[in-house]
Amino acid sequence: MTDPTNTGFNTRAVHAGQTPDPTTGSVIPPLYQTTTFAQDGIGKLRNGYEYGRGTNPTRDALQAQLAALEGGEFAFSFASGLAAEDALIRALLLPGDHIIMGNDVYGGTYRLINRVLSVWGISNAAVDMNDGDALRAAVAAGGPEGKTKMVWVETPSNPMMKITDITALAGVAHDAGALLVVDNTFASPYLQNPLALGADVVVHSTTKYIGGHSDASGGAIILSDAEAAEKIGFVQFAVGAVSAPMEAWLTTRGLKTLGVRMDRHSSNAQEIAEWLLTRPEVEKVLYPGLPGHPGHELAARQMRGFGGMISVQFKGGETAARKVAESTHVFTLAESLGGIESLMNYPSEMTHASVKGTELAVPENLIRLSVGIEDVADLIADLEQAIGSL
Repeated sequence: MTDPTNTGFNTRAVHAGQTPDPTTGSVIPPLYQTTTFAQDGIGKLRNGYEYGRGTNPTRDALQAQLAALEGGEFAFSFASGLAAEDALIRALLLPGDHIIMGNDVYGGTYRLINRVLSVWGISNAAVDMNDGDALRAAVAAGGPEGKTKMVWVETPSNPMMKITDITALAGVAHDAGALLVVDNTFASPYLQNPLALGADVVVHSTTKYIGGHSDASGGAIILSDAEAAEKIGFVQFAVGAVSAPMEAWLTTRGLKTLGVRMDRHSSNAQEIAEWLLTRPEVEKVLYPGLPGHPGHELAARQMRGFGGMISVQFKGGETAARKVAESTHVFTLAESLGGIESLMNYPSEMTHASVKGTELAVPENLIRLSVGIEDVADLIADLEQAIGSL
């Protein structure tokens, strides 16, 4: 299948960018583990391949797959999610420009924008993306030089699981002449397609659900604007934080099963979230699949499912959260998320330590669960013994 454009998601996931090898007929395209390519003469390249930093067939295949699944015209694969974010901002913004981001973004994103890119002359403000008045005021203020050029949102957000109306936010951003960037890592392309809802750019940490097996780091940018894509492509080549062939190949392999994995992640998380509501030790369960979640109806409209991420706050405060995080056996205490295995994280001291003491600080009584694809009864039993020890 060479043109899966008009097919369903899972068909595109399996076939996009995956033409069988023309030489051998190999159904799975080979891994091109090479840094350079022979030329047929000076400047006479075979199919445009010259040097691995610029192009590689394995990375090209992944990029075609990513574009097909997010509904974009162009995709770029990087060595990590933060490498993708850095390339995006440096490609499309200039010193003096201003970024508005959600006040609950991933700690690494905040660190990149607030500490690394601020030195380069990019200013920023963090606001509640669900507070329309605060958002419009921040856009109007526009930073020191009055030039808001980018609005950055995660939905669902990490780890507070806030849901933001992408279409409404796109309207606010575009009215100000700014781009809307959506970090779609938590939802994945299977559950949400921000470009179809009005976003200009989608970013991913492909390390998470897209790769899905905790064995390959990567990041991605997907968009449809040709001029912006040309700028991003230049930075990708000139700076060189590209995904290596092996990581691209592993990510492609993982992406083929994204749909079936996300179905299981979502069903397991829904059952666990409902069970957590019954526990007297729990103060709050943050999961958009619960009717009581403030973003439940919006999530049901703009997502195809509610995902595998849950955050939980405990009545016993920091002590209780730490004890649960360190008492599970099936859930592994570790950074990251989105793999087939279930992970437990204490964001205040782990993934979001960089925002401790700021307005983006994560509550100290909160743990984050990345619900895997194990048997849900075993996951609930593990949480029951851990929470029961409080």
